[in-house]
Amino acid sequence: MIKVLLADDHKIVREGLRRIIEESGEMEVVAEAADGNEAIQKTIKFKPDVAVVDISMPPGMDGLEVVSRLKFHIPNMPVLILTMHDEEQYVVRAVEAGAMGYVTKQAAPEQLVDAVKKLYSGGRYLTEKASEALAIRVVRGESNKSGSESLSMRELQVLRQLALGYTNHEIAESYHISVKTVDTYRSRILKKLNLRNNAELSRFAIQNKIIEL
Repeated sequence: MIKVLLADDHKIVREGLRRIIEESGEMEVVAEAADGNEAIQKTIKFKPDVAVVDISMPPGMDGLEVVSRLKFHIPNMPVLILTMHDEEQYVVRAVEAGAMGYVTKQAAPEQLVDAVKKLYSGGRYLTEKASEALAIRVVRGESNKSGSESLSMRELQVLRQLALGYTNHEIAESYHISVKTVDTYRSRILKKLNLRNNAELSRFAIQNKIIEL
């Protein structure tokens, strides 16, 4: 049996994913997590074969951060990103963070099962849209980045938290950095995106599907 960890902050989503995975007859969910810290702790404790992680986790440690930290603690364990987002920026960031697979929640249940199997066997799995998004970035090249593509992973994370209404102090505590560092990230984001304030940041994040209403 393939041992799977599920990390998603919505209990009803985890229940649905567990049902899909265990009905395959080839996998079992050995642990569930509702936030990033819990995901890391339970992964280290239960040592699953594959971790399935949602990008939109609660403040403090989103899915991209979880992937990065899991790759540090357990380098050889594959991580599958499961998300509502199929935008290019998220696919690229997930792969950069170390994810070996990317599946959207709109995908058929069979794709989730196939993805877990593929990662368990040592391969990668990207949905058709995710593959197209990654290919577009490769063709476009690094020199032609614009908008949110020009942001670093940490800048994108800070942008998301600011757009959700969290204060600089709350963001600093979440990522274990100083308030001054958050201020620096905010200034860089505003400059790169040619925006003036947090209201415009929020509008940009909504328009570019960085956050969901």
